[in-house]
Amino acid sequence: MFDLEKKARQAIFITPNFQEIMSQKITEELLKILVCPLCKNELFFDEKNNELICLQSKLAYKIKDGIPIMLIDEARKIEE
Repeated sequence: MFDLEKKARQAIFITPNFQEIMSQKITEELLKILVCPLCKNELFFDEKNNELICLQSKLAYKIKDGIPIMLIDEARKIEE
């Protein structure tokens, strides 16, 4: 492992606000490129529930530690 890489990894773990950084909301740039893995339609960010919502397939994808979990099997079905 390179010294720089090692220092970067250490910096991540000693940063006091690491969890805060990772739990920030999804950026607009990321939202523009993400699509529903089932139907390939656009997603909407639900800040209240911290989920990405697909209106066509009626699925909600959780965001854990700032990372969208884009697995159909782990998505929550949205009821009307």
